Amino acid sequence: MKHVIIGNGPAGVIAAEALRCADRAADIVLLGDENEPPYSRMAIPYLLTGSIGEAGTYLRKDQGHYERLGIRLLHARAEKIDSKTRRVMLANGEQLPYDRLLIATGSHALRPAVPGIDLPNVHACWTLADARAIAAKAKPGARVVQLGAGFIGCIILQALAERGVKLAVVEMGDRMVPRMMTEKAGNLIRQWVEKKGVRVYVNARVEAIAATGAGAMQVKLSNGQSIECDLLIAAAGVRPNVAFLEGSGVKVGDGILVDERMQTSVAGIYAAGDVTQSAGFHSGRPELNAIQPNAADQARIAAANMSGAQAAAQGSLAINVLDTLGLISTSFGQWQGAEGGEGVELVDEAGFRYLSLQFKGDALIGATSIGWTDHVGALRGLIQTRARLGEWKARLLADPTQFMAAYLGSAQKAA
Repeated sequence: MKHVIIGNGPAGVIAAEALRCADRAADIVLLGDENEPPYSRMAIPYLLTGSIGEAGTYLRKDQGHYERLGIRLLHARAEKIDSKTRRVMLANGEQLPYDRLLIATGSHALRPAVPGIDLPNVHACWTLADARAIAAKAKPGARVVQLGAGFIGCIILQALAERGVKLAVVEMGDRMVPRMMTEKAGNLIRQWVEKKGVRVYVNARVEAIAATGAGAMQVKLSNGQSIECDLLIAAAGVRPNVAFLEGSGVKVGDGILVDERMQTSVAGIYAAGDVTQSAGFHSGRPELNAIQPNAADQARIAAANMSGAQAAAQGSLAINVLDTLGLISTSFGQWQGAEGGEGVELVDEAGFRYLSLQFKGDALIGATSIGWTDHVGALRGLIQTRARLGEWKARLLADPTQFMAAYLGSAQKAA
């Protein structure tokens, strides 16, 4: 059996290892288009802070790991898939035949279409090459503007602040982390980072970037303000890497559409990770949910089905945990609530603590927290197990801080 995996990020590596466990004789090729060992993009901020070296970003640290498993690593770009002849066409002219194909190409960083976005001191923070360029310029005291304050943006913000730069963040939404946090929660995070010395501009877009000499730039905002900087980081979101699928027959929406087995619309072709648009845990509708826990689960499910076993996904679930300059925040499931559902919100602005619980029927379907670290995993547990709360729902609506007691009470009831 010939297995080809396009993409050597976490989903690709986990799938390759799972395939090897399932079939000791299979031919497994793991394809990556960067001239680097398989690495984690989520480790790049830790590289920027100096907490780890480049080797610390590698997904597998021991030398010879892939060789020992008989996984063949190739550095090349996939340009086209011929699903009729079951071949992957590479940019270097080579062709890779396959029996089963996994697409785990992940996402690419967006570069907003604004004048000046291609200036030398404008960078994304998505690859090791990006990290090297940023590290050379983000010296203590450097003036840095970051475009975007989403989940990834806040991780980058943390790294830049630790490097001692003078940082300003521009977010077009009305709050920080708008796709993870409620309005009150996102603005609480904004107040926290401003207290730590970071300037934050919300409801603002970058309209133009102009060079002003000696590598410096002026960033013009939609609110009429301008910011002088030496470096601009574009962290304005990502999009799935699907352009090479044109003509393959693989159906694509916002990402690759997959069924519960992680199979695409073409037999023998599977997809996993950030590139997929899969059924949501609660909604059952196709959703983009680009987080590593989902990528890992999908990789294992895809590998099981590629090797001839039977496995099905329960649906992608939002699981976000964020440390923003020492303030811990989380959001799980349908944190924004559901139509016809009920919710409760607890706000302590002075103490930078926040808790929101969202219910549908007597089940907890979503939660958001700031400043809570003890037992916060119980919120995920209640959501992921679809626990029926019974009388605990009324107790939580009256006092949402009792979520750990509700978790224990629900577990005892289920037992």
